[in-house]
Parts: sequence; structure tokens; C-alpha cells
Amino acid sequence: MSGDQPVFSNQRPGGALVRGVAPRAPRALLWAFGLLCAAWALSPALARADAPPFLAGLSPTTIATTQPPNLDQNPYGIVTVPNSIGSLHRGDLLVSNFNNNANTQGTGTTIVEIPPGGNSQVPGTASVFAHIDPSKLPGSCPGGVGLTTALAVTRSGFVIVGSLPTTDSQLDTAGAGCLLVLDSTGKVVQTIAGGPINGPWDMTAVDHGFFATLYVTNVENGDVATSGTPVDEGTVVRLQLLTIPGLRPVVFDEDVIATGFPELASSTAVVLGPTGVALSRFGTLYVADTEANRIAAIPDANDREFPIGGGGITVTSGGALNAPLGMTLAPNGDILTANGNDGFIVETTPGGQQVSKVDTGFGAGSLFGLTVSPGANSAYLVDDGNNTLAVLQP
Repeated sequence: MSGDQPVFSNQRPGGALVRGVAPRAPRALLWAFGLLCAAWALSPALARADAPPFLAGLSPTTIATTQPPNLDQNPYGIVTVPNSIGSLHRGDLLVSNFNNNANTQGTGTTIVEIPPGGNSQVPGTASVFAHIDPSKLPGSCPGGVGLTTALAVTRSGFVIVGSLPTTDSQLDTAGAGCLLVLDSTGKVVQTIAGGPINGPWDMTAVDHGFFATLYVTNVENGDVATSGTPVDEGTVVRLQLLTIPGLRPVVFDEDVIATGFPELASSTAVVLGPTGVALSRFGTLYVADTEANRIAAIPDANDREFPIGGGGITVTSGGALNAPLGMTLAPNGDILTANGNDGFIVETTPGGQQVSKVDTGFGAGSLFGLTVSPGANSAYLVDDGNNTLAVLQP
């Protein structure tokens, strides 16, 4: 909060205007009111106390296929396009595919672009925003290309997507991967690799005009591929980029802001670890801790200079959560998470109360990324069980 104090104006009998003077009783009332407002602003739980659950009354409708002509499948990441520029159209949904047409995980190379109203739903007809050739990258991406849930788009027209590549759907053949930066026409113009980037699995972004801040979860730290038991070395990394159209983006800062998330190699999902991320307007970053079946919080994520350990602070665990994967924030500030094990979307308040859930009917193993379009009363989600896009709406 700023240190500014309210300025009052009163008229004396002689007509002189005196600033900063108020009658004693009203001043006390105003101070009390000010303290009440400050408490409301500082408490997300209080701020939404009277807001109904966002998910109440919503149900899913399938509106699109996510399969492009090369029949890549297993849609993971999803994000809404904020501005029309190049091949990007405001309001469209970008979706990243993790598998190739043989259903080999960690080998998907396409991002499709879908209008908010959907498409023909015919497999193999989704419009391609980008088809990434692993042999023609402008920089290093250890292991190749296998697009993950980590997907973001800036208002200046850059698309950033994570890559965690494998050769046989198993983590022991995976490389460290990278972040791929594409321009507004779908061309890869930069790779971000090395340093704290190790298995980028999911991501959220905050846009500041020509600057963007990325929050990336990483799931390959430590001996996770061969341990057979969870390794508590998953991280969240904050990267800051300069993103001016026509110029190659520049990474000018990268920091590990959280450590200690469990990671576990999986024969069916490649890896289980910290997945969905969402940043609140109060600067708290929420993380879907899949393996520990909880939602974690990282306070002061914007400005944190040292990492918080132990996988952050637990907001909620268990209950309706069942291996939470994708995450986004509802307009009322609540946290929406997609369960990997049962097809439910769960709504949790910032204070940790699970207030609502919706059964999508898609079943276990089908949900991953989800997003709420700005100003909308609906949420979009991918169904990787049948390679489609659905919308939750009244």
C-alpha cells in the first residue's frame, strides 16, 4: 500500500479554504472506513467473500477439434490471444500438442489457432499457427521438440511455448528442453535454454507492454528419471523479457523463486510435478502441485529475490483435488484447477476453501490446460482424451 493519506477540504466562515482539516467525529469515521478498505484490499479472501463460485451453473460443450492436418494429438497448453497482429487474431485460442500422430508423447510439434466459437470439429482440420521443425531451430533446445503445457502470448505478438522432448514417451530419454519464442507469424525466432530451464512443463505470463515476465515450472531437476520415488527438486523460475516487435526478444533476468516441489517419472504421463501456474493481482503465484495433490502459493512472486523452499505454502490439499494439472484464475479471484485423475474442474478461494467443482464427463487423463478469456463468464479447456477443445458456460 502507498503511504498517501486522504486530503480533506473544509470551508471556514470567512471563505478561506483550509486543506487537511476535518471535524473530529467525521475524521474518526473516515479513518475507520479507510482501515476497513485497506483490510479488504489486502485480503483476497475477504474481497471475494460475497462473490458466488465462478463454476456454479457452468457445463461443458465441445466446440472444436485440436488436431491439425499432420494429426498431432494430446493437446496440453491453451492461451487466449490478447491482440490481433500477424497471424494472431484477438480472442482466438492457441493450443499446443504434446504428441505426434503416432501418439508418442514428447514429440508434438504444432500449435493450432481456434476461434472462440470453435471450428468444424473434424479431426485434421484445425488451423495451424506454427509447425516447428526441430532441425531448423535458431538456437539450442536440448533433446529436440515436444511441446508442453507451457504456453503464453504477449500483446506485442510473441508466442512462447515450452518443450520437453522424449524419443519413446519416457522421461529417461528426455532432454532438458527449452522455451521456444515465436513471432506473430509462427516462426521460431529464439530459444531459451540452459541455466535454470530444465524440463519446462507449464507457464503463465504477465505482460507489461514491451516487457513480459514469465513464470515457468520445471520438472527435470535431480535424478527424477531413474529414482522411482518422488524427488523434491521441482522449481519455479521467473524470467523477464524485452519483447519489441521486429526485434529478437532479450532475456535480461532469470531467477529461481521456488524449490522443493516433488517430481516423479510416469510411464503414462512422462512426468508428474509442479504444473499449472497463475498469478494473482496481489502478487501471489499459485502452483498446481500434481504429485502432492495440493495447491501451493509463492508470495511476492513479482519481487522475490530468494527462492521459497519446501514447495511454497500450501493453500489447500486433498478434498476434491485429484492430481491437479492445469490452472487459471476466475474473474472473482478464485483458483480453477483441472484434475488429471477424474475429469473434474475444482474452484478454490485464495483462502483455501474448495467452493465448487464441475464434472466435465471427460474422465481421468483427459484434462490439462484451461483458460478464462478476459471479460468472459466462461472457461475453455482441452480434452486430450479425444483431441478437442471445450467451453464451460451457462
